[in-house]
Amino acid sequence: MELIIVTGMSGAGKSQAVKALEDIGYYCVDNMPPMLIQKFVELCSQSSEAIQRVALVMDVRSGKMFEDLRENVLALQKSDQSPHILFLDCADEVLCHRYKETRRQHPLAEADGGIEQALERERALLAPIAAIADYRIDTTHLSAGQLKAQIADIFTEESAGVMTVQCMSFGFKYGFPAEADLMLDVRCFPNPFYIPELKDKTGLDSEVRDYVLGSADTREFLSRITAMLDHLLPLYAAEGRTRLVVAIGCTGGKHRSVTIANELAAHIEQSGYRAATQHRDIDKK
Repeated sequence: MELIIVTGMSGAGKSQAVKALEDIGYYCVDNMPPMLIQKFVELCSQSSEAIQRVALVMDVRSGKMFEDLRENVLALQKSDQSPHILFLDCADEVLCHRYKETRRQHPLAEADGGIEQALERERALLAPIAAIADYRIDTTHLSAGQLKAQIADIFTEESAGVMTVQCMSFGFKYGFPAEADLMLDVRCFPNPFYIPELKDKTGLDSEVRDYVLGSADTREFLSRITAMLDHLLPLYAAEGRTRLVVAIGCTGGKHRSVTIANELAAHIEQSGYRAATQHRDIDKK
């Protein structure tokens, strides 16, 4: 049985993640007390329906019981049923805005304290499980659709056992992605934004791609970066990594970073790994 434990900050998108997991065939249970993990796994393995893919959402809503999550996970890892941990994070200021927008109360909020204090306590409680998470997604700048796509890229059956390299383009003006394992800055290369006929296009358009790759400096950069990845990817795979995030940033995340991300993804696919692209800021103005 494939088991995923979904956890993370309240308001970071766990409900959307569960919907995405259900869409790709996972049996999902929300807000399960950590002490019931092993018993639930036993019941699933004994079920006549032979449940093969399960996702359990566990977070601070379970109160004091949540403090036992790390110990229960470590105990399960020693058995033949080792779970994957998906941790969803988000910037505090965005979480505050989401709570104000939905008018919901944070599970750790107290009558005499604000949302900021609740988030601080939550981060402290989550730190032990965050430290052993297999997958970490920062939803600060993600739409619901982008989060769903990331979940599918990570957990579809086709990707099982094969390291997936996510090539993410982004704009530095919108903040850098906290989940990046490797980050590349391509702001030093010629910018199509200043070419009138290219300004409103993106790196998905052939005219922009040709302009970006028309620079000898850009081509030399790509040659060096692909050589570095050729050296590093087997090492990451040997370490047991199943997902690696390579983030490529330019100023606005529409032109240079998109082009370079696509080029790197194509090279990675040719090298025998699974590549996924995400253009985080391509639709932003």
